Amino acid sequence: MRVAIITDTHFGARNDNQNFSEYFFKFYEEHFFPYLKENNITHCLHLGDIMDRRKFVSYRTAKNFRERFIKPFSDLGIQLHILVGNHDTYFKNTNEVNSITELIGTRYDNVHIYPEAKEIELDGLPVMLVPWINASNHAKTMSAMDKSKADILMGHLEVQGFEMIKGVHCENGYAKDLFRKFDTVFSGHFHIKSDDGHIYYLGNPYEIYWNDCGDKKGFHIFDTETRQLDRIVNPLTIYKKIYYDDTTTNYKDHDITQYKDNYVKVIVVNKKDLYQFDQFVDKLLRADCYEVKVIEDFSDLDANTVSDDIVANTQDTMTILNLYIDDIETSLDKGRLKNLQRQLYMEAQDLQI
Repeated sequence: MRVAIITDTHFGARNDNQNFSEYFFKFYEEHFFPYLKENNITHCLHLGDIMDRRKFVSYRTAKNFRERFIKPFSDLGIQLHILVGNHDTYFKNTNEVNSITELIGTRYDNVHIYPEAKEIELDGLPVMLVPWINASNHAKTMSAMDKSKADILMGHLEVQGFEMIKGVHCENGYAKDLFRKFDTVFSGHFHIKSDDGHIYYLGNPYEIYWNDCGDKKGFHIFDTETRQLDRIVNPLTIYKKIYYDDTTTNYKDHDITQYKDNYVKVIVVNKKDLYQFDQFVDKLLRADCYEVKVIEDFSDLDANTVSDDIVANTQDTMTILNLYIDDIETSLDKGRLKNLQRQLYMEAQDLQI
């Protein structure tokens, strides 16, 4: 049997922005559900963080979530298994109050919600399901894992050593050895796809933040007989970066249509022909982009404290912060400083604004 696996959908992300909402559902309606239908997929596992906000959800997001994500599974006759992730829980120390149970409840016979660890069978294959581990379910989760006869574990885990966002690796969480009894571990939580040959972080299905730009997204198909995992890449994007350099590229015939319905950053590397540059930007502004930003003035950065590499490469926020810490002269532990700023950055993204 072939089983679909998706994770970290984060419905309601980006302050429930309409552009992002339609981008998310375009992926489901044009790619995800058609693939499941065409390939006769009968089971799907969601590995947590189905919603984005821990404290509340808008009426529009709740309606879209039920009608455009949950209902199609029922219409297609697909059994949907949902693990509770950390973004789904109201409290940080228990999964008891969670958005999935409150939004869906028991209204769909084909939807199964897992706030606690449980072993299930998929076409005769035992699979250990492990939702977000916290203070209230830690002991039960460890006991369930210890008693499990499954070779496969699927969960929403925070494991040390894996990349959380570009350039930032997890230093907290659980040690890899905790899961060594299982042959293979699939997990949600971190949005970048990565693995060490034993633990596989599957990544989220679409771009949400600028640091997702250029990182391939999608969902997976797992074969319970061969245990092969295949990735189905999402062709849709919402972020585009253009490194503008007219000393190497002629922009007169540049394909502008690829930027439609995208947020675009034009990062100026070299601009010798001012007329050509103005024409190019004008075309972008008329290309139905959601937003176009031109980055060429770095005068607000202090050249004495920020290296030229940071400006030249125009990296994402976390990379810039890490490079800044690398460049400063201090007797403090730079590793601890990076870890602190990483925690603050992640907490800032979780703020309920």
